Amino acid sequence: MSKKLKVGIIGGGIGGVATAVALAQRGIDAHLFERAAEFGEVGAGIQMSPNAVKVIRELGGWDDLAKASFLPECLLGKNWDTGDVNFVIPLKDDCPRLYGAEFFHVHRADLHQLLADRVDMSKVTFSTTCVDVTQDKDKAIAHFADGTTFEADLIIGADGVRSNVRHALFGADDPKFTGNMCYRAVVPFDEQPDFVAPATTFWMGPNGHVVTYYVKGGKGVNIVAVRETEEWVEESWHTRSTVESMMKDFEGWHPNLMKLFERVTEVYSWGLFDRDPMTTWSKGRVTLLGDASHPMLPFLSQGAAMAIEDAYVLAKALDALPDDIEEALRQYEQERLPRTARVQLEARERGRTYHLASKEDQAKRDAEYREQQQKDPHSGGIKANWVYAYNATDFQPVV
Repeated sequence: MSKKLKVGIIGGGIGGVATAVALAQRGIDAHLFERAAEFGEVGAGIQMSPNAVKVIRELGGWDDLAKASFLPECLLGKNWDTGDVNFVIPLKDDCPRLYGAEFFHVHRADLHQLLADRVDMSKVTFSTTCVDVTQDKDKAIAHFADGTTFEADLIIGADGVRSNVRHALFGADDPKFTGNMCYRAVVPFDEQPDFVAPATTFWMGPNGHVVTYYVKGGKGVNIVAVRETEEWVEESWHTRSTVESMMKDFEGWHPNLMKLFERVTEVYSWGLFDRDPMTTWSKGRVTLLGDASHPMLPFLSQGAAMAIEDAYVLAKALDALPDDIEEALRQYEQERLPRTARVQLEARERGRTYHLASKEDQAKRDAEYREQQQKDPHSGGIKANWVYAYNATDFQPVV
């Protein structure tokens, strides 16, 4: 008879709560530890592409996601200055047909909440910070700053880009500042304005790009404005910036963007950090998930999506192989490492192509976009069709 696993999850962000839901769905006893005093994901909008929506549907959250989200018509690629459209990737009608699920825009807090609502709160401990993880052949032990410990068959580090679990396993290796910083804001609207398309719009310009899309069922416009900078910028969702600073950094960009920026009342800045792909995420009875294992630039909008996929695959592997955790983790990595590594590296490459500085390079890139558009809009543009087509729920562990 297979043993019943006991699992500790370190970190209560989107990856952590998705893991808690996926494990509970399979009857695995999991306890989640979160350093904050309560759940309350901050941030702004997030793109839930079909690959992530397929998992959320399996976790029982599709109805809540659909209610909280906005369905974009398409993904647009525009010139920063003229507003010329270089590519159009249909989303609203095409994604269910091509990829088996919708493409939603949702506020990060709404996504986190719909997952947290499916977590047994008696299995959550707040205001506790994991500072170390130790293990032997029979158990793993999480050690917390207040002196308490938690013993389990497996400890999962879902504690973000500066993961203490990762440091315990592989030593300190701080992520590198990429020379990119990001402004984030959400602008509320009673009615959708005519200067913001009902789409995911990529404005590509010299040394930066801006993405806009609706959230809150169309009652808000999310802004992600990325700028290259020589100055180090703190990596935090909580760092306030100013509208004046954002307007200055994008001075001369299209009037429709300036109209939108002028309506911003609260803006945050965020330094973009990166790591190279790892060759393994696990040691013995401890493993990593989400940003702890594969932090990535947001240029393919896949950070949260990859963590959600990880959660589902890991839960399925553990459910199939409860008596052989190391084999379950091997199969988890075998499924997830190649995909997440490719997303990491391709997101990095998008930063280069989105930010071309010279007009000649921009013109050449945009001509290629238009040529691809004529052949097949879904294989052109940001070239993410391979991302959307993946289905983590198809993963079948080998027993």
